Amino acid sequence: MPESGHTWRKAFKGEPIEAEHVRLWTARRVSHSDAPLIANELYVALLGSGAPVIEMTLSTAGTRIRITAHGEGPLSVLYSHGPGWQIVNGLCHLAGLTTDECGLWAQLGANR
Repeated sequence: MPESGHTWRKAFKGEPIEAEHVRLWTARRVSHSDAPLIANELYVALLGSGAPVIEMTLSTAGTRIRITAHGEGPLSVLYSHGPGWQIVNGLCHLAGLTTDECGLWAQLGANR
């Protein structure tokens, strides 16, 4: 049986004040208590890279939640594995760099 789910996307300005909006936007769409913090850390990592616009995507399928923050250019290792990365890895089941290396993603609700 296929799993059903939803996907939401929103572009946020690459400004620190938007981090609160990212957390609220995430909390209104998914009920996992760690999702807003993970979304925040992904957003802040791309914010640190200087991205003028950061597209956030939330996708659900069954019990899984995938959070993606995507910028305009390739991320350096500093932004894809900085201090916030330890928080993300500690709270989610899987995480990584997008295939185009312009974003970061994290997944909740699946076994490692």
